[in-house]
Amino acid sequence: MNAAVLLDPARLDRPDTHVGTQPFPFMIAHGQLPDEARGDLDRDFPRYASAGFFPYDPADCGPMVNALVERLTSPEFASTVGQRLGIDDLGQYPTLVTLCRYLNRRHGTIHTDSKSKVATALLYLNAQWPDTSEGCLRFLNRIDNIDDLAAPELIPLYGEFAVFKRCDNSFHGHLPYEGERRVIQVAWLTSEEEKLRKTRRGNFSRAFKKLAGALDRRFGAGRDRSAAHCD
Repeated sequence: MNAAVLLDPARLDRPDTHVGTQPFPFMIAHGQLPDEARGDLDRDFPRYASAGFFPYDPADCGPMVNALVERLTSPEFASTVGQRLGIDDLGQYPTLVTLCRYLNRRHGTIHTDSKSKVATALLYLNAQWPDTSEGCLRFLNRIDNIDDLAAPELIPLYGEFAVFKRCDNSFHGHLPYEGERRVIQVAWLTSEEEKLRKTRRGNFSRAFKKLAGALDRRFGAGRDRSAAHCD
């Protein structure tokens, strides 16, 4: 499949796309991936054994996922996204791509993202989702209340897309969830140095979780629904 067809910035103009400015700039867009790519993206998504987000490595992925990442990180796509968020020339910033296949219940606590991020995008790839709010992305008005929503929560189904400008109040998170939750995350960063630092940290985390995954899972089991942290 042609990469331009796989992820076409024109789809962001669908009538059901939600662009918001308060309490921070964000966009929620539905149906951003073609149905005919589902099988190939499912086949080519990395099969991580541990829960959490890990730095993108083309060797972990098949050709369709690699093509999708290339398109997500292209200057053309960044420019289109940046226009919706009020960010000039978003494509000038280095990108850090991380992928997640599984979560445990400690993930998703309310946070803003670090100041090294200019904007963050999330593209979901789950064929189905249980009848629950657990694991559904929420943009929030406050850091201390997971139920004070700034927009309807986003069910992480195939082709659902969310992006936001990092601000001191760009609070987001989700209710505790354990299980498979496939997502590709793109962060536009302030510098190449920050990209290197975050990549090293992510690779260390991946190595640690291979050794202590059960411990990581146990620590998150009792997480409060409105738990928060400073990123």
